[in-house]
Parts: sequence; C-alpha cells; structure tokens
Amino acid sequence: MGYFAYFETVKSEDFINSPYNARQDSFSSSTVRGKIMGSGGEILAESNVDAEGKETRTYPYRNLFAHVVGYSTHGKLGVESAANFNLLRSNSFFLERIVNEIRGEKNKGDDVVTTLNVSLQQAAYDALGEHDGAVVVMEPSTGRILAMVSKPDFDPNEVAANWEAISGDSESSVLVNRATQGQYPPGSTFKILTTLEYMNENSNYNEYSFQCNGKLNVDNSEIHCFGGEVHGSEDLKASFKNSCNTSFSNIGLSLDKAAFRKFCKKMLFNQKLPGDLDTKKSSFSLDASSGTGETMQTAIGQGKTLVSPYHMMLISAAIANDGVLMTPYVIDHTQNKDGTLVKQFEAAEYGKLLSKEQAQTIREYMQEVVESGTASALKGQSYTAYGKTGSAEINSKRDSHAWFTGFATKADSGKPDIAIAVIAEEAGTGGKIAAPIAKQVFDAYYAQ
Repeated sequence: MGYFAYFETVKSEDFINSPYNARQDSFSSSTVRGKIMGSGGEILAESNVDAEGKETRTYPYRNLFAHVVGYSTHGKLGVESAANFNLLRSNSFFLERIVNEIRGEKNKGDDVVTTLNVSLQQAAYDALGEHDGAVVVMEPSTGRILAMVSKPDFDPNEVAANWEAISGDSESSVLVNRATQGQYPPGSTFKILTTLEYMNENSNYNEYSFQCNGKLNVDNSEIHCFGGEVHGSEDLKASFKNSCNTSFSNIGLSLDKAAFRKFCKKMLFNQKLPGDLDTKKSSFSLDASSGTGETMQTAIGQGKTLVSPYHMMLISAAIANDGVLMTPYVIDHTQNKDGTLVKQFEAAEYGKLLSKEQAQTIREYMQEVVESGTASALKGQSYTAYGKTGSAEINSKRDSHAWFTGFATKADSGKPDIAIAVIAEEAGTGGKIAAPIAKQVFDAYYAQ
C-alpha cells in the first residue's frame, strides 16, 4: 500500500510521460498540443487549428532548433518527445475544460518553456556554418542547456510531407542529433581524462618529464605528434598545452588500466548520461587484456574510445563547477495556455565527478591551453576562457574531426558562466576550426 501511494504521487507521471508509453497519444483526441517556447518566451513550436478542426504543428524557426525541439509526427524527437505528456495535458481553468467537453471541443494543452536561448542558438548555428557536427552549451552552475545545434539538419515543418526522403537519407543520417547521439573518437580532448588519471596515480606529477622527438615506438606500435611536430623537453602541463601525442602515449603506458577504467566510469563512460533528452552511451574499452598499441591510442583519445559532444561538455561543466556536475535539463517550466505556472523544474546536483582540488588543477592546465597552447584563438578576450582542443583522426584519406571543449567566465562573476563542446566533422584541427567556433558562441553570450 505504501508503494502504491508513492507510485501515484511521485512516479506515475514519469511512467505516463515515458516516450515508450503509447497511451500518451490518446490524449490528443481531447487536447490540442501545447506550445514549446524559448527561455525568452519565443514560440519554437505550436499547433494551429483551421476552421475544420485540422491541426498543423508548425516550427517558426524551421531548421534552427530541428534536433533539440524535434518533431511530433512519425514518432517524436527532442523536447517534443521528452515533454509529450506535458504538451497533451491541459491545466486550463476547470470550468473552461468542462464547457469544452460538453461542446465536444478540445482543450488547449499546457505550454512548455525551455531553457534554450534563441540568440545563443542562432550564434552556435551560424558559427558551425557549413560543417557537419554539433555545438552544445550549458550553464555549469545550474545544468540549464542554453543551446544545442546538430548538422546536417532538416526543416521539421516538412517532416510529415517528406518523411520517406528524410528518414531514408542513410548517408547523412540527418535525423540523428549529433550533439547527444553522435559517437566520435574524442581525440586530444580525452587527454583531460588521461591527465587526471595520471595525477590520481602520481602525487609527484609536477616532476613528470618527457623528451618529445615527434614519434614514439614501443613494441612495434608507433605514435606520431600531430603534423610531425617535435616539442622537445616537456613537463605534464607543457605536454597538455602542446597536446603532445608521444608524451601522452608514454603516460598511458604507465597507468594502471583497471584504475583508469574505473575513473572513466566515474566520468560517465559506459553508462547512461543524465538529462532530459535521449543520449547514447560513450564507450571506453581499455582493460587488462589491452595491448601496447591500444593503450597508447586510448591515452590520446583514439583507438576504440567513442564519445558524444554532450558528454564532453558535461565533463567540462563539472571541471568548471569545482568538480560538481549539475543535472542537465532543457525544460524550465510548464504553464497553462494563460501563462499560469503549472510546474517549475529546479536545478539539482547530479554528482561529484572530481574533487575541488582536481578541478582547480585541470582548470589551470586548460587555461594554459588558451594562453600559450593550441586554443590561442580564445586568448585576450573580455572573458577568461579555458579549454582543450582535439583533432580526432579518422583515416589517412580524410581530414580529422575538429574538437573543442571548455568553458568561460568573467573575472568578477565568481562562478563559471558557460560550458561548451564543439565538433566539426572532417574539418581539420581543433585549434584552427573548433576553437574559433567556440569563440563566436562565447562572444555572443557575453554580448547579451
């Protein structure tokens, strides 16, 4: 009896609101689907009803919010899926609902107000430009998702009419939200985790020293620094800011594989990621049976390791927030058609991924990447940027994926303002492509 009461008062809505619950759509027979709105009240999706009662779902911003807002025909995607129950539930004035039922008319569903910032979404969309890939932005201190862009994109207004063409486009996988479901080798952004694990295992990490000659060969497995660059004598911080592949391969060979795997699990690999939207698990496969070559590749973010931009952004957000990851959320509140608050979603702590001291140390390393390393495109701004670039190699015939992950803050704010992850597919290096994309987003954020 106690569990039944708990289920009715606490858990029942979670089950009703599950995207796997086919009964949700039965609510559409009596309710007109509510609006989805931006954080400033902008209409991102709404249902228009003609004189004959036919409903048409429209998306005023067209491609701009295609993946994160989603669509509600031929299945559902994005917020349309995550908030389906809320959009089909009416909390209009009860007398109005009774009158509508007597007349055989539909009630208007509740509106969902998101955390999405329209101007920041536009800046991220424009910054990614013609590149396929993704940009995802979050407020580290709260978990509010501010922007989420994935390309190639589509016009959700045309999904119903062009479903076969859109869904059948297997070459571009246009319906995949690359921000949350894309699976990419992380490249040198993964050196954040390799560095942290080395620090975990070596209290004297400040004494680390390596002589980079541009390549490292161990047991017939050879690693080259990007572009054949020779970095010379480096300590750990210099290895990090220079993104030295040979040094990190050397570090990887020194690590306890079981401890490394355990740490990466703590950092959310091989498990469901938190948040409102559908996500794919990132994969980390290094274990005791892994050979020299795989170990060296894994340490530099290559090999079998795969990660989503969303996941890399969560790691940066936790680092920015003294090691604490706030639960990401994209639905701020729901309200009835008259604007009366129905439910407010509050910021909540997901968990402590790092100690405050670990977070502070890796922040210093990430700042050095901006000040004198591979992310110098972000140097000298009105804000302070921290980050790590990556150039994830695919094969010798194609350009690498360009990565950047990091965050920014104003010196007088006292807290991190914005965390980001960027990937531009087959675009080149993270320093030349992804870091400037992040800069455009940071610039737009601080110009508001």
